[in-house]
Amino acid sequence: MWTRHHKKKKFGRLILPAVTIAFLSYFGYHSLHGDYGLRAAQEFERQRLARSSELAVLVAQRTSLEKEVGLLSDGSLDEDIIDEKARYQLNMSRPDEIVIFNTYF
Repeated sequence: MWTRHHKKKKFGRLILPAVTIAFLSYFGYHSLHGDYGLRAAQEFERQRLARSSELAVLVAQRTSLEKEVGLLSDGSLDEDIIDEKARYQLNMSRPDEIVIFNTYF
């Protein structure tokens, strides 16, 4: 009866650990630096905070504009508001007046 004995190769023992290290390195790198990684999440959070502050400014501007439109509506025409808007749009005043315009933009 013949039996064959094979020498165990040193190279064969390193294949599985090398593949495992490559696999873990690939996914580890992309969990930090990928499109949906930790650094991208920090950038998204920074953008969210910047845009939420911008939204707060725009909401305040819209509220003030809605208030002005409410004063100019049909039921409650305020003559002072109409006079102020006309002077601002036409850039006119009487010579004896001092005009101070507050712009919110």
